[in-house]
Amino acid sequence: MSSEVNELLVAGPGWVVPLLVLFCAYVVRGMCGFGSGLIAIPLLSLFLPLTLAVPLVVVLDFLASAGHGISNRHAIAWREVGRLLPFGLMGVALGLSVFHLVDPLVLRRAMGAFVLLYALYSLWSPQVGKASPWWAAPAGIGGGSIGTLFGTGGPFYVTYLKARGLSKEAFRPTFATLFLLDASARIAGYVGTRIAEVGLLQWLAAGVPLMMVAMYVGGHIHTRISAIAFGRAISALLVLSGIALLR
Repeated sequence: MSSEVNELLVAGPGWVVPLLVLFCAYVVRGMCGFGSGLIAIPLLSLFLPLTLAVPLVVVLDFLASAGHGISNRHAIAWREVGRLLPFGLMGVALGLSVFHLVDPLVLRRAMGAFVLLYALYSLWSPQVGKASPWWAAPAGIGGGSIGTLFGTGGPFYVTYLKARGLSKEAFRPTFATLFLLDASARIAGYVGTRIAEVGLLQWLAAGVPLMMVAMYVGGHIHTRISAIAFGRAISALLVLSGIALLR
């Protein structure tokens, strides 16, 4: 795989489109606080092997989450992190254990249906009542397990945090902190599966500065939109996420 990746990186213009995909994905991440994997991984898979695309986006997401969480740590809703994280880690363990036992397509479509229905409901009725904190259990287990299986567990966490009524200011750093801790467990699982391959390191060298610029652009857009518009943008992104997962 290394020779294939190296050829794509250095020969012709083939590297331009994957880097453009990454830039667009992280503008969205900078604006909404999530969505980079749901945008990047399906498109990157058209140009890169999934064994490269998924670890690449997971590592970039990890770094992006570190930036959001550290720079806005005063706004983190630590109670919500504390509620979700134990169940998220249980989900990671569950995802690893059932990886070869459950049809992943069934799981992915079930998640897509749930996310899509909730997103459509919240778009239709944006003033959704505050959800019970007990929903942290299914949201955490779903996010951890689906994230481990597909690298796209964010919609579960996002749906829970949105339903809990987090402010625009608290939403991004809270999700980033949660993902930072959750992804640490997943990255540890990737260490033994060639995550440090030379081809991945080359793409990270190109992707990290691009991700930082894109996050900066998305962050400026974030500060210029109202809380209502932000909530609708999150719901719209969840609709697209649900549709993508149903495919």
